[in-house]
Amino acid sequence: MSQITVTLPDGSRKDFDSGVSVLNVAQSIGSRLARAALVAKVDGRLVDLTTRLDSDAAVTILTERDPEALQVYRHSSAHLLALAVIELFPETQLGIGPPIENGFYYDFQRETPFTAEELESIERRMSELVKTDYPFERLWMDKAEGLEWFSNQGADLKCELIQERAGERFSCYKVGSLIDFCRGPHIPSLGRIKALKLLSVAGAYWRGEETNQQLQRIYGTSFYDKKQLAAYLHQLEEAKKRDHRRIGKELDLFSLQEDAGPGLVFWHPNGALIRNEIEDFWRERHLSGGYEFVYTPHIAKKDLWRTSGHVDFYRQSMYSPMEVDEVDYQLKPMNCPFHILIYKNQLRSYRELPLRWAETGTVYRYERSGVLQGLLRVRGFTQDDAHIFCQSEKIEEEILGVLDFTLSLLRSFGFTDFEIYLSTRPEKYVGSVEDWDLSTEALRRAVEARGLEYSTDEGGGAFYGPKIDLKIKDAIGRSWQCTTIQFDFNLPERFDLSYVGDDGRSHRPYMVHRALLGSMERFFGILIEHYAGAFPLWLAPVQVVLLPISQRHAEAASALESRLLQEKFRVKADLRNEKVNAKIRRAQIEKVPFMVILGDRELEKGTLSVRNRFEGDLGSFSFEKFLDLIQDLRDKKAVRP
Repeated sequence: MSQITVTLPDGSRKDFDSGVSVLNVAQSIGSRLARAALVAKVDGRLVDLTTRLDSDAAVTILTERDPEALQVYRHSSAHLLALAVIELFPETQLGIGPPIENGFYYDFQRETPFTAEELESIERRMSELVKTDYPFERLWMDKAEGLEWFSNQGADLKCELIQERAGERFSCYKVGSLIDFCRGPHIPSLGRIKALKLLSVAGAYWRGEETNQQLQRIYGTSFYDKKQLAAYLHQLEEAKKRDHRRIGKELDLFSLQEDAGPGLVFWHPNGALIRNEIEDFWRERHLSGGYEFVYTPHIAKKDLWRTSGHVDFYRQSMYSPMEVDEVDYQLKPMNCPFHILIYKNQLRSYRELPLRWAETGTVYRYERSGVLQGLLRVRGFTQDDAHIFCQSEKIEEEILGVLDFTLSLLRSFGFTDFEIYLSTRPEKYVGSVEDWDLSTEALRRAVEARGLEYSTDEGGGAFYGPKIDLKIKDAIGRSWQCTTIQFDFNLPERFDLSYVGDDGRSHRPYMVHRALLGSMERFFGILIEHYAGAFPLWLAPVQVVLLPISQRHAEAASALESRLLQEKFRVKADLRNEKVNAKIRRAQIEKVPFMVILGDRELEKGTLSVRNRFEGDLGSFSFEKFLDLIQDLRDKKAVRP
């Protein structure tokens, strides 16, 4: 029998007989590793532990410590869900069941909707099946044979997938009585699933197309132990309390109007006030960061989007053109071609570069109605967009500047925990591989120069260049995509951009796209949930509410209101003829940062009785002391008093 060499992650090598299983490789390293192993990587590809090696390979054994193993674990949990459903409801037809960010789902075709009681029955059956410890076995079928087998089972949806995705031979996985068309890999057996929970049922169109039949999607999650599961379920409960749609209605911040159409946001006075504060701060920081502002139209001739490549690469997210004077015009899905036209409006010199142009530009992108979600997924939104045009030798310096600017800006809003991803060349792209490799390395060097930890998102780049994506973590530990920094060597070429260098010759500029907050709508939704509507003082629609104890104190409240308004604070005097405790409760519900109570004692002493929404009674303050406190909080953009 021939010998093969296995290279391990630490660079060491081991020789084995050809045909050795990955599990045997793990056992040769140590019995503890073999017991903990869930899946493996062979030459960078995820495989089952039963996979046999016929040639030299690099092998990594993955355990609970590895994020990729959790995705496989949850994929196997989805198969467990499918097994439980077909056992309890054999008339059900299976769709697809992938892992997702925080769990998994499986789509089912069934005449009657799943009830809450049935969901509980399915979850109980899943727990029972875990105890059977059925193994995941990989089977191979010829395409014709497989189509016949699945057809005989009445699995029309699976047959459709096999017709489209399978080669002449394809893999299935058997676990218990379930045989499912699947590329895998999977964990060794059901008994490895230690903690699971079914969460909800929702409608879903087959393959995401609204013209297809509607299926029932059961969502679930699974973790390596019950403590992790309990923590996640607690997070979900906290998320419900912080839902920006509910809080937005309670605080009268925004609405989505069916009369206008889904996915279009109406900013009410309170929400618009917060947005203005965000945008004013954004503009102030950009001016001090060397940016200039531009404004551009909402539509342009469709030919512009042909030149940019969006018609070819982004058509599914663009709205149908409108005809104006027998010419097709397009609602803009991006701001970048407009900034490029401003650049091209005159001859540019190297002495002008870098040009940093920023715009809060509203764009329109088609999203299916089923994926719209409050402020987080909309059809019309305002990007905090900017484009940087610079010389090739300055590109890394500019990217570093954007990274530093991003982290500083987001910290001002109370976000301190970040995840960074370097997204590389996708399947559909423009430009040469060499350009992609060079620009990807430029982004990589910039991130590493700041000592930032990052992950690589293979194939996650835009069609015109690689990018850095930055996610923020909110108060309950959820990650949100915000910042994107994209390298673009494509559009300068397509639009024939140039500048005159110090050698008197024409040169092609480099271009960086960047949005730091992402969009005003989405970022506002994230802020609402991060603070549960209790915004820091500088963002709060009403910063101070004045609460006279009785009507005879109303005049003093009105006078104090005028003084605070002169200091440019957003203040409101609650002059309703109600008990002060009721007024305090109302202010707490409205999440006003400070309450000032005025009664006989305060008027006699010339003091203010101050309450904070988090800490309650803060005691007596002179006007000057209170003013110093709230001015300091406002000027420092403090998260909490």
